[in-house]
Amino acid sequence: METNTTQENIQTIIIKKLIQNEDFCRKALPHLKPEYFEGEHRPVYDLFLSFISKFNKLPTSSVLDIELQSSGFTTRQDLNEIINLIKTVDQPVDCDMTWLLDTTERWCKDRALFLAIMESINIIDGKKKGVAEGAIPEILTKALSVSFDTNVGHDYIENADGRFDFYHEKEERIPFDLEMFNEITKGGITKKALNIILAGTGVGKSLAMCHFASAALSQGQNVLYITLEMAEERIAERIDANLMDIPIDQVENMPKDLFDRKVDTIKAKTKGKLIVKEYPTSTAHVGHFRALLNELKLKKDFIPDVIFVDYINICASSRVKGLGGAINSYSLIKAIAEELRGLAGEFKVPVWSATQVTRSGFANTDVELTDTAESFGLPATADLMLALISTEQLEEMNQIMVKQLKNRYNDLTKNKRFVIGIDRPKMRLYDVEESAQTLTNDQPQTTNEADKFSSFIV
Repeated sequence: METNTTQENIQTIIIKKLIQNEDFCRKALPHLKPEYFEGEHRPVYDLFLSFISKFNKLPTSSVLDIELQSSGFTTRQDLNEIINLIKTVDQPVDCDMTWLLDTTERWCKDRALFLAIMESINIIDGKKKGVAEGAIPEILTKALSVSFDTNVGHDYIENADGRFDFYHEKEERIPFDLEMFNEITKGGITKKALNIILAGTGVGKSLAMCHFASAALSQGQNVLYITLEMAEERIAERIDANLMDIPIDQVENMPKDLFDRKVDTIKAKTKGKLIVKEYPTSTAHVGHFRALLNELKLKKDFIPDVIFVDYINICASSRVKGLGGAINSYSLIKAIAEELRGLAGEFKVPVWSATQVTRSGFANTDVELTDTAESFGLPATADLMLALISTEQLEEMNQIMVKQLKNRYNDLTKNKRFVIGIDRPKMRLYDVEESAQTLTNDQPQTTNEADKFSSFIV
């Protein structure tokens, strides 16, 4: 929680920049409420708001001083503090506009939530007459929805040129190092997309995500890997096995000089960075991930090109947190998926995550949408959803089957099932001979209710 001094500093900076910078004022003012401000900042903001509403231009410190003298603030005990603040509003504040808008938005969200909580307490205590306790969830939800998003939508006529450019713009993608994955996605995953891997325990969810993370790093991408199950060092160990091309059980026994040489070789081959961040199981949500992204940008100048969240079923939800009451697992997992996809859109970065199959799915040699653990609503949110299927026969051949359950990148009926090689000791996936795909695609395709449903999910 921020200290009072920090809060005062934020308020002072906001008021100064409102007066000094018309662009910031235009973007921030619609979202600022007088009740957000405290102490001497509240009357100064009220004076500012009154002036700009009357004259439609920004005041100076001299103007605010005159307005103060003609106002009713002269009887306040903190008059000196108000005068001193007004005297400083013209003093330049050197700060990045992006940082300022982001900080102001977070401050508005914090203040809105604090005030909503205080209002809720007053309702519970009976201090706010005429308002029932049933109004509390709506009050909190409204506070949680505070956002500086100024986009009002696409004007079909006015934005026609932009739409034409969009149609002919080559979308930036992060390619795979595996031929079949590139084929089914038309060259790789795109920004703002949520991609999900579905599999049973021990089949290869985390292995696949570690492989994709390793491949992205090798391509020079910045990778953020968020783990809620394994320790940071264990995830890094898996990536070591993949990139160093050695069995994982040999990594910890490697001599220091050999280990250093291999790390140097990896470093020389990529311009990207990999950050692994661990959170306790079921405690972290998108709000924590957002804060982490902002902190990484500020402290390490690190902006990820792709994010991995391992995995969705052991995440928390930022939306249901604080609303109280029981919530079923369907709604919870669906909410988490929507929040992850929102994070992908907000930061313009693809997000990978994974989910478990249901208990019935563990025993199946095939996987359907109905085998999604805890939430059938998850496939509706994802852009790409792939099931990993393992059988004794496939394991003997060091292979694993991939089945497309959802694909917004391409037609999922093409190569709906295919096999890839899996090297479990080295935490790697690899392409197999084309003949293996022929055998897979020649298998009879049965139609069931889940497959029918999948065609309606867009």
